[in-house]
Parts: sequence; structure tokens; C-alpha cells
Amino acid sequence: MEVLLTSDQKAFASRAVETGRLHSEEDAVQEALALWEERERGRVEFQATIDEARASLARGEGREITPESMHTLSAEVRERGRAKLIAELAHAE
Repeated sequence: MEVLLTSDQKAFASRAVETGRLHSEEDAVQEALALWEERERGRVEFQATIDEARASLARGEGREITPESMHTLSAEVRERGRAKLIAELAHAE
């Protein structure tokens, strides 16, 4: 495979070789491809997470996030925290 680099890309790779960061320009291309592959794997995993979340919502699971639902959730968490604290205090006595 032949890869044509822009003059900026070639200079960037050459600097990496000159400074000892990489052994060759081919190493620069291989590292770039490895990073691209890693990014693409992360993108695919993220997309799968989004797809699963959408499917979950389509099945009626989860909650819709609105200012009102956040207020309700906050109140529920506070109440559970208070109940737990009261139970712990009663158990400590």
C-alpha cells in the first residue's frame, strides 16, 4: 500500500524520527492507524451503548429526564437518605 502524506504530515513524521520519538516514517503511519483503530473501536462501543439505551427506552424502561423528573428524583434520594440515617441512628441506640 502506498500512502501519500501532505507536506505538513510528512514534516510532522520526520520531526518524530529526527527527535528519536519514532524509528521511521512508517512507524508514524502505523501509530496513526493504531490510534485511529482505537478511536473507531471506542466510537463503535459508544454507539452500541446509545443503541441499547434507545432500545431500553423503547421497551418502556428508564425515565424521561426533565427538570420536573430531576426534582422528583432528587426528592426521592433525599428521602431515602433520611430514612437510612434514621434507621442507622435507631439501630445504634
